[in-house]
Amino acid sequence: MRAQVFALVAMLAAANVVVAAPAHRNNSLEALARKAVSESAPESATAIEELRSRGPAGLQALLDAYAAEVGAAREGLPADASPDANRRWQRLRAALDRVAAQRDSYASGLYWYTDFVRAKAAAKMSRKPILSLRLLGRLDEDLSCANSRFFRTTLYSNAEVSRFLRERFVLHWESVRPVPKVTIDFGDGRKLERTLTGNSIHYVLDLEGRPVDALPGLYGARAFLRVLASAEHAASTCANAGSAQEREALLREYHKARVGELEGEWAADLAKARIATPPSRDARPAAAPDVSPTAEQAARGAITKMMVVERPVLRGTSSNPRALDPTADDAAWARIGELYSADARLDGSSRSLIRSKNPGAYADREKFEGVIRNLERAIAEDTARNKYLVEAKLHGWFVAGDWTKDVRGLNEKVYSELFLTPSSDPWLGLFPRDAYTAIENDGVHSTRSPSNF
Repeated sequence: MRAQVFALVAMLAAANVVVAAPAHRNNSLEALARKAVSESAPESATAIEELRSRGPAGLQALLDAYAAEVGAAREGLPADASPDANRRWQRLRAALDRVAAQRDSYASGLYWYTDFVRAKAAAKMSRKPILSLRLLGRLDEDLSCANSRFFRTTLYSNAEVSRFLRERFVLHWESVRPVPKVTIDFGDGRKLERTLTGNSIHYVLDLEGRPVDALPGLYGARAFLRVLASAEHAASTCANAGSAQEREALLREYHKARVGELEGEWAADLAKARIATPPSRDARPAAAPDVSPTAEQAARGAITKMMVVERPVLRGTSSNPRALDPTADDAAWARIGELYSADARLDGSSRSLIRSKNPGAYADREKFEGVIRNLERAIAEDTARNKYLVEAKLHGWFVAGDWTKDVRGLNEKVYSELFLTPSSDPWLGLFPRDAYTAIENDGVHSTRSPSNF
């Protein structure tokens, strides 16, 4: 019997799952939470590492220990302006982000696994499906790809989304590749930092880490929750299958039904928006199979980051800036996007986080509300485009049955054919081979072997 107990404890430790612990264990977590914000860097680092190893319970202990400070920040209440209080808050924010493995984690309260094996172990112990995010860059860094930044500020910080994710999923993220960054130096001490190109996707995976469904790109919070709830139900149904063949059949039926639903909703949306000539639903531009898409083409696959963040910089670096000009299809998509305005509405928690990113600039209420309106409009259009351009194609792939076992293979196909950033192109469409720059070596500086690009 004792051997069985020890075996169970070992399994729980491997999965980073914390069960009801005795009082001294909780006291230990509370003590670690206090040490995590210590002014002593070595003491803080040790405590943070230990809290991280405890899984979601470690993060919760840190959130509970500083509930007042975290609650005030989430509400956007005025902070103690004293230097000591500000330094303490910065230490707390850094500790939270390192334990959670997510930037701005104080606003979301979400714990993310970065080890897929441990995520699967936690899923099996909790009987929850995995929500696995694939992105360019890292979720715990400020300059990850634009869409993942919007996830942090408009989705994960949303109170309802945060609660749903904590209660219903084991969370995991993995970087597909580094995100391209650009710095604009004005030569007088001022610089602008931005990221260019790249997209992100959430995969709903079963307890074995096999794909069940996927949410490509950015959705409004309400739409995100609807799709997640549907995918979670599909994951639960498949988990009860008696055999691999039955699981495959159930999965195909689910995705067939989703294809039918989307086609019906597409017709209804066109009628509501009074669009006689529908926009194209082909996510991939017409090009030779061996020609990599350009960054301009890829940018059109994520309307929020193009409209809100990347278009000005990309236009300035592009050899074909007119490729970013609005089209007739863009106008039609904007009208369809208006139908998703309610889905894109930002809640108070998300608005507080957005304001905190630049409190000086957003002190002007009218200016801030203008930023929010533009952002919500872009998110609504992104929701519509992702639903009909990308999600619909993913359902078709699942129906075909070719991509239901291997998330890595599916992700490679998504980034190549839907996000238009194939791994075969190390430049992500940002280096035009046919354009003259009048710069030595076309401005390329690399420590990599020329044969690699």
